[in-house]
Amino acid sequence: MPLDDERIWPDAAEWTGKIYSGGWRTAGGGTRRVVEPATGQRLAEVGLACAADVERAGALAARAAPEWAATPPSDRADVLLRAARALDERSAAVRAWIVRETGGVPAKGDYEITAGLAQLRHAVGLASQPPGEVLVPQDPGGTSLAWRVPLGVVGVITPWNAPLLFAMRALAPALALGNTALLKPDPLTPVSGGVLVAQLFEEAGLPAGVLHVLAGDAAAGRAVAADPQVAMVSFTGSTEAGREVARIAGEGLKRVSLELGGKNSIVVLEDADVEAAATAGAISSFGYQGQACVAAGRHVVHADLVEEYTEALVRQAKALPVGDPRDEGVALGPVISERQAARIERIVDASVAAGARVLAGGTRAGLFYPPTVLDRVERSMPAYREEIFGPVAPVIPFRGEDEAVEIANDTAYGLSAAVHSRSVPRATAFAQRLRTGMVHVNDVSAKDAANAPFGGMGVSGNGSRIGGTASLEQFTQWRWMTAPGPV
Repeated sequence: MPLDDERIWPDAAEWTGKIYSGGWRTAGGGTRRVVEPATGQRLAEVGLACAADVERAGALAARAAPEWAATPPSDRADVLLRAARALDERSAAVRAWIVRETGGVPAKGDYEITAGLAQLRHAVGLASQPPGEVLVPQDPGGTSLAWRVPLGVVGVITPWNAPLLFAMRALAPALALGNTALLKPDPLTPVSGGVLVAQLFEEAGLPAGVLHVLAGDAAAGRAVAADPQVAMVSFTGSTEAGREVARIAGEGLKRVSLELGGKNSIVVLEDADVEAAATAGAISSFGYQGQACVAAGRHVVHADLVEEYTEALVRQAKALPVGDPRDEGVALGPVISERQAARIERIVDASVAAGARVLAGGTRAGLFYPPTVLDRVERSMPAYREEIFGPVAPVIPFRGEDEAVEIANDTAYGLSAAVHSRSVPRATAFAQRLRTGMVHVNDVSAKDAANAPFGGMGVSGNGSRIGGTASLEQFTQWRWMTAPGPV
């Protein structure tokens, strides 16, 4: 994947060192180099928003909100359709940016593009949903109506691991339903999570002032959450950061949607197809270097199958090449940063020191961490307790279903899970006992769909959901009106 040929779009001369707020403008927070994790090469330089930039953007978004809310839903839908068309047409360039900026292989880039397109196209339908209800009036001959109205300005704070997808997952429904938005992408991926998003919507003809893209660090995120013009904050990221966002937004009595971390289990019952389960387990733990909130952090396997399953998982782990994601045949690229690599290393090393055994991988080379399989994992070990966010698969045996349920639920998180059995009714019944917001039978733990409510329980979120018709509740509020006669 040559650099120059596939980075022609967007023109860096337009946005280098700038933020997008009423067009591209000089950032008040200085600039930051964007570095390719696989090579350390400088990819770009972006502007960083300061608190004053956020305040200005909030004011502009609030000013643009009434006109955008009054725009016919069909016209808002047309903007989203044009953005989808632009993304489809620009897919080669977008893929190249995702690969180089996030460290994901090309298939990961394709996934983000396909899923981003699905979010845009599904949101088109939200724009034309029935806006409300005709209620039975209390007074004879009167009128009682309830309908949904936009919240106003929505703040969207996204992480680095799927920056394009997570931006579209919140922006598409928010814009479709008549809100304006402040997008704060992660400073590690400000191009694929911010610059590209701004360019796509600009090409789609989104009116000026409706969308503001404000790359920045945690201080910029705090400013977005605190801004008085922002009525709602959609945050995707770590549980620790989510707590801070909730605290800040709560002081302003804002609506908050939190999609946070996970310690997800793949449960393999004794009648499972071992090879199929191990393949799903490998995808769930090793895909995009395990850097996903829905990655499998525990492989909970019946004792009668654990040896066979572990052998299959190790075989698959050792068959996955690690290297520069632009190189043909590479399955895993680098993890996103030295901080993340050191975290994975700490968790594995501490678990091994406590008695866990490495069956594959376990030793990194810079930012490249190989697919790693651990057994003899005890409940006191970090590999059992902590969200790893790396390509590590801890295998934990069980004897009975009650024990498997207890292990899978033995975490403060409650995001996703998968259950494997040749009996779908049995797996479905088992799945009902898991305390997770999402669960998948005979599949991977890492799934996403534009028409499905995505979110978790416990410290994986605040019970909110984005996706499908759940987005109607997230990005609108009810208004009730009565009149003494017909209206």
